[in-house]
Amino acid sequence: MSVETQKETLGFQTEVKQLLHLMIHSLYSNKEIFLRELISNASDAVDKLRFEALAKPELLEGGAELKIRVSFDKDAKTVTLEDNGIGMSREDAITHLGTIAKSGTADFMKHLSGDQKKDSHLIGQFGVGFYSAFIVADKVDVFSRRAGAAASEGVHWSSKGEGDFEVATIEKAERGTRIVLHLKSGEDEFADGWRLRNIIKKYSDHIALPIELPKEVAAAEGEEKPAVEWETVNRASALWTRPRTEIKDEEYQEFYKHIAHDFDNPLSWSHNKVEGKLEYSSLLYVPTRAPFDLYQREAPKGLKLYVQRVFVMDQAESFLPLYLRFIKGVVDSNDLSLNVSREILQKDPIIDSMKSALTKRVLDMLEKLAKNEPEQYKGFWKNFGQVMKEGPAEDFANKEKIAGLLRFASTHGDDGEQVVGLAEYLARAKEGQDKIYYLTGETYAQVKNSPHLEVFRKKGIEVLLLTDRIDEWLMSYLSDFDGKSFVDVARGDLDLGNLDSEEDKKAAEEVAKAKEGLVERLKAALGESVAEVRVSHRLTDSPAILAIGEQDLGLQMRQILEASGQKVPDSKPIFEFNPAHPLIEKLDNEQSDERFGDLSHILFDQAALAAGDSLKDPAAYVRRLNKLLVELSA
Repeated sequence: MSVETQKETLGFQTEVKQLLHLMIHSLYSNKEIFLRELISNASDAVDKLRFEALAKPELLEGGAELKIRVSFDKDAKTVTLEDNGIGMSREDAITHLGTIAKSGTADFMKHLSGDQKKDSHLIGQFGVGFYSAFIVADKVDVFSRRAGAAASEGVHWSSKGEGDFEVATIEKAERGTRIVLHLKSGEDEFADGWRLRNIIKKYSDHIALPIELPKEVAAAEGEEKPAVEWETVNRASALWTRPRTEIKDEEYQEFYKHIAHDFDNPLSWSHNKVEGKLEYSSLLYVPTRAPFDLYQREAPKGLKLYVQRVFVMDQAESFLPLYLRFIKGVVDSNDLSLNVSREILQKDPIIDSMKSALTKRVLDMLEKLAKNEPEQYKGFWKNFGQVMKEGPAEDFANKEKIAGLLRFASTHGDDGEQVVGLAEYLARAKEGQDKIYYLTGETYAQVKNSPHLEVFRKKGIEVLLLTDRIDEWLMSYLSDFDGKSFVDVARGDLDLGNLDSEEDKKAAEEVAKAKEGLVERLKAALGESVAEVRVSHRLTDSPAILAIGEQDLGLQMRQILEASGQKVPDSKPIFEFNPAHPLIEKLDNEQSDERFGDLSHILFDQAALAAGDSLKDPAAYVRRLNKLLVELSA
């Protein structure tokens, strides 16, 4: 054992303490998962060494044969895992093993629910698989040295999984990391070659470097102990390079868990090899659940990039558009150079071709999921729907394809679930309907009960109800689908086209002509508050509504711009009234100009409230309403 120097005891970060508590109290339902996590981390360490050694071959220190070794000692009740990857410095060990080394550590605590099953899903998202060692061990020793550092700069990290850990500087001849698990009482089953072999075959067969276990052979004459030989127990070949027909679903699923650091199986995957002008392989996965940082567009994302099976980059974001940032997977190219950088990736025409093809592949995979597994797609949409809505603005070439994957709530349902696709909407459209009608708003209850829908209910026309904050912005990029244009039912002068009979149109013109006097009186009373006053064709039950000008911003977009501190262009609503409503009839017969003005403003403010807007002068509204109530009770 090396002499330890600069030994100190440090406390775990608060988040790690809670995590360790979850681990030690059997957070995982399946204890053997600890080995998968540690092998996955070791594989990442080897990948990182390969990448750094492209620029600095001396980091390999003459030991270019990269591998992972797993051994055990029945008597000492230990399991040891060793890799000759990148290794850690003293600072690395303190940072990576004493804290949750990922942005958003506070988010980890925020997301913990106390429900063991739910909390276990967070572990992979925060890159904390190392701590799974404490499921089976009551003490963990880590011996490591970073590649390129002197032998005297090794580090020994040790903890019993309680409130603190010890770290000391040691002499370590070889680069890489050795982890020694001191098994808890009752966990002796893991200090067994047959058991470890089976776990590795089950979870880590896909790891693309040798995982070796000791194979005991007979001792030579005169020797006390038998010599130890090592044998590779996994396939040690990159999964994506093998033919699809040879790969089982379980292997695809385990490979996903390895690259995504996830504990759930993926929803779907697509494995493809392209030959010809471009040569590359891709293996793409749709996760089951959203990561905690999905809506942080600047958070790290992207595919693992390999060049001729050599790992190059962990999060290459140039191969998929931003709205598909939740996709996990691997792309392995024969056409890129090994020293490719992020800057080169952004300018390389080969990347543009691959990005276009991979994007279509993902969209095809989602189309297939939506068609064949509608319930699973419903779950996908709940997790990733808002991100998919960024697509039409970012990816013009695939706008129609993305539009077909979008899901909305509609007046056809009564629970607000976003399950209606545009193809389904058009399939049950009214005969003669050549538009797709929609309405945006703050909440489902608000849009479902909006007066703008009255004429649509009367005629039995389905309207899409859009309540996500991004929806109005989305619709500014979606002009049509399958040849049918989108129409905001709260915008401009509503024209139902062939859905209105000639008799209806003629009657509406006659009413508008008869009410020209009332229109002028209302214009004078409401003054600068409105852009226009007109007779409404939308209303059957309500007295009045506010419509948005054809070119004006809607309420959602105004609120988003105001919240971000941007200046919002001035716009005034259009006041529409229902000539058949008793209140409008009373208003038309009102002789007092003062009273007419008060009633007009009350109706205007009520219409603003029904649209989900706030009043410009709430005190004036209350004053007018109270005055009216006093007059009525007199």
